[in-house]
Amino acid sequence: MHGRIWLAGAVVALTAGCAAKAEPVAVPPVEPVTVEVAAASSGGACRLLDFAVIAKHTGGRFDVAAASDRGDTHTCVVRAEQAILPELTLTVTETSIDKSTFTLDVLPDGAKKVTKLGQIAYRRTLPKTAKAGPAAEVGWLAADGRLASLTWTCPRASDKAAAEAAAGKLVTLAKTVDTRRM
Repeated sequence: MHGRIWLAGAVVALTAGCAAKAEPVAVPPVEPVTVEVAAASSGGACRLLDFAVIAKHTGGRFDVAAASDRGDTHTCVVRAEQAILPELTLTVTETSIDKSTFTLDVLPDGAKKVTKLGQIAYRRTLPKTAKAGPAAEVGWLAADGRLASLTWTCPRASDKAAAEAAAGKLVTLAKTVDTRRM
């Protein structure tokens, strides 16, 4: 019996110290984690773009995308978070036009024809505006009944040569855009 009393007393003595409040342990602050979000997460025509692919073909680094859908037209605008320009816009519209109608009604005067892009395609540059620098545009009639265009708007201080260089890069980027995924 004495053994049991002694054992019970030892257990009480040992557990009595456990009830005391422990000293808080200081934890070092954690750096915020930056998570890269894909352009496709914005929906709309942004599903057809990828920031890494854009950077590979144009050299432009973008990290913000916004999409808009209006009727049969789907648009995506990508920018760098810290800058308004340059900006890249992709527009895809369902259409029933054919190559001859595209040539008559869509192909801008003075545009250069582009080969191996959709059924028929063009590229051109546009002059500066009051708020933006010159722009480069690539437009094409995709094989799946969609009219698509990519427009690169340069910063205000850019010259026409920068827009011409961007137009060539947009052609290679346009060839990666699969409008059938819309």
